[in-house]
Amino acid sequence: MASTNKPIGANAHSPFAGCAILIAALAVMVFLLVFSTWGLFRQAREIEKFTAVAAQPVAVAAIEGEDVEINRLAEKLEKFRAELAGDDASKLALTPAELNLAIAVYEPFADLRGTLRVVAVDGPALRLAICFKLNGKPRWARPGEHGWIHSDPRFLNATLLARPELLGKEVVLKLETIEVTDAKVPVEFKEHMSPYRITERYLGDALLGPAMGKLTAVAVEDGCVVLRRQPGQVPGDRITAGQVDFASSRLFTVLGVVACGFLLFVGFLILVRARARSSTPPP
Repeated sequence: MASTNKPIGANAHSPFAGCAILIAALAVMVFLLVFSTWGLFRQAREIEKFTAVAAQPVAVAAIEGEDVEINRLAEKLEKFRAELAGDDASKLALTPAELNLAIAVYEPFADLRGTLRVVAVDGPALRLAICFKLNGKPRWARPGEHGWIHSDPRFLNATLLARPELLGKEVVLKLETIEVTDAKVPVEFKEHMSPYRITERYLGDALLGPAMGKLTAVAVEDGCVVLRRQPGQVPGDRITAGQVDFASSRLFTVLGVVACGFLLFVGFLILVRARARSSTPPP
């Protein structure tokens, strides 16, 4: 009697039969892990070239003996706040000295003290002295530190040339240049940092958040930072979401290329396996 069992291909006896796709997936996962780790350390090495181990805090405006200027600034800010509560057009112009004084006097800006100072107005932009804390190269945690991975801080002691603009309901800084003494800052780092959302922390503030939401224009004019509210005007100087996502889009491009390569590789394995099965004669 003839056997009714279906012939079994030779490939079925291989211990790796049916595992090619799984092996390929694991290989791609390992590649992505290694690539991400390498990229993280490479980024840290590049950042070390224009950052420092020690901070160089910027000067904070003196408030001793400045009672007249402080009162004048308070009156100007209160007048603008009252105008924003109404329906008429409103405008607030602040000089670099007034901006620095506001940082030194008002508690909501306390975290900017020693880290940011308006040096001067340069055309339509501001020249800012900064001392920003960044994450350094990853390392294993030392005794007494929580977790597995830590990093020692690095400090960006630099001068920014930036234009204030609107992003949604907040004021941001569109960076034109980042200047560091005896070092060159890569364009990619500047693009990743710009726009710098300096006022994002104030969106939840009961006073500053609603006030920023009413602005229709921000610009540098006649040596001052000018904030405007024009009823019925749609803000025209707000940067687009595409500009905000420009730097991050490159990461998705790389991941997309890797994913396409993985799919092509899997398709190639499936095709090879199908041809091998079709060419294997039954026993």
